[in-house]
Amino acid sequence: MLYKKGLNELSNLLSEGKTSSKEIAESLLKRINEKDKDINSYITVDENLLLKQAAESDLRRSAGKSLSKFDGIPVAVKDNINTAGIRTTCASRILENFVPPFNATVYDRMLNSGMLLLGKTNMDEFAMGSSTENSFFGPVKNPYDGERVPGGSSGGSAASVSAFMAPVSLGSDTGGSIRQPAAFCGVTGIKPTYGRVSRYGLVAFASSLDQIGTFGRNVADTASLLQIIAGYDKKDSTSVNREMDIDAAKLSIDVKGLKLGVPAEYFTGIDSEIKTLIENKIKELEKLGAVIVPISLKYTEYAIPVYYLIATAEASSNLARYDGIRYGYRSADAKDLPSLYTQTRSTGFGKEVKRRIILGTYSLSSGYYDAYYLKALKGRALIIDDFKNAFSSVDAIIAPVTTTTAFKIGEMSNDPLQMYMSDILTISANLAGIPALSVPAGLDSKGLPVGIQIMGPHFQEQKILGIAGALENICDTVSPED
Repeated sequence: MLYKKGLNELSNLLSEGKTSSKEIAESLLKRINEKDKDINSYITVDENLLLKQAAESDLRRSAGKSLSKFDGIPVAVKDNINTAGIRTTCASRILENFVPPFNATVYDRMLNSGMLLLGKTNMDEFAMGSSTENSFFGPVKNPYDGERVPGGSSGGSAASVSAFMAPVSLGSDTGGSIRQPAAFCGVTGIKPTYGRVSRYGLVAFASSLDQIGTFGRNVADTASLLQIIAGYDKKDSTSVNREMDIDAAKLSIDVKGLKLGVPAEYFTGIDSEIKTLIENKIKELEKLGAVIVPISLKYTEYAIPVYYLIATAEASSNLARYDGIRYGYRSADAKDLPSLYTQTRSTGFGKEVKRRIILGTYSLSSGYYDAYYLKALKGRALIIDDFKNAFSSVDAIIAPVTTTTAFKIGEMSNDPLQMYMSDILTISANLAGIPALSVPAGLDSKGLPVGIQIMGPHFQEQKILGIAGALENICDTVSPED
């Protein structure tokens, strides 16, 4: 069953001549056709393109001209990452039939290494949500329990990997949108340092917070894909020009002597099973020689209001371009220009997107800018200082990813504040711009996955991936089909 193999396993099979790219692609397509009607993790799958790319890869490999060791392996791509010639919808009616004329840099880097486009994955509309229920194409279901959410906004990317419909995938993380679905779906997901991965061609939600990252069923696969897409890009003004220091082949790390901070604020108000499971894993790390250091991130309680003022303000600005004039959906009933704007945006955007645009526009308005947006920026500075102080005494921070395991579809739909609060443990890393990941810790008594979060100083992806690898060795392997 090739579809059950991970990125590095498939790479080895290809290099040993035990399979072909065409066979891998056909196995995954068969799996998607059988399984995705229950999960709804994909918006677009172009079978002809995939098989064409696979045939080209097989020709390169037979001629000894492979572009990389991952040449010929398909990747699922979140549907807010531009793919020229393939529609990119952001799971919104307003971009339902939008086909971008250019590629995102991360997609170009995939193609340049010979990797294939498996499909575009479902998501919360414009990446606004924590459950992947806010999609014009319908909600994604958790592979462990079809009545529950996969997390969001990268729910399709996480679910496709978890349900063996992709070996690896790309997602984006603005406030936890990789780590929370990774935790809910029992896979590994990393949000790199802001500026580590180019945002060129990523459809913007909140430009100072958005970051593209990767999902895999293990740490090595997640790191391997990150290594391919990371690096400086002159097309992105926020991209950081520094030497590539992520090496997926050298993840092994001795945790002996490493100082791991455990923030008290991240262990209050969380599910007791999650707390117990993670505390037990921390004790096991301690037995391996890690030094566990209790720390305080005292401004954590302000993260939600700070984030939802900054993110919505940036969303209000970024989404102004969807006006029915230049591209995308246009209302056919408008009689004049003002009604064209109003009707296009009213019917083209979903409820959650409209809510956030209104929130952001309000906080940026002349009478409220100082009271809300400016104050939020000051709050962000305090959160950044919190992490700087913590990392002056510890190598990394270890904590839960979520306060609960996956909740039921519809459970929080009518309570936006409760939904926003589900991000409390992930959004601080985005506000500070630091790297953070989720690695599976095991299952709770309901058989639902629990994730452990590891956060590190800026550009310390290699270190936190190494710690994740050590955790992986002491955690139970989880799969929705066990």
